[in-house]
Amino acid sequence: MTLRFIGTTSDDGDCPTLYEVVETGDILVQGERETDPEHLAQLRDVKPSETFVRVPRELLTRFSPKE
Repeated sequence: MTLRFIGTTSDDGDCPTLYEVVETGDILVQGERETDPEHLAQLRDVKPSETFVRVPRELLTRFSPKE
């Protein structure tokens, strides 16, 4: 599948970054993995295949698709 770069708020080329999976329209998020045990304990309905990343609000408000 093809990824389309949407945008980043990173100045040095690292994460966080948003991509679109072109064939499905899904959004792929690159960011720092959440490791805080207190935060992880509060998550619900987590599948073994899932992970969570931190994303600055500015990245989502600036680049997230409006459609």
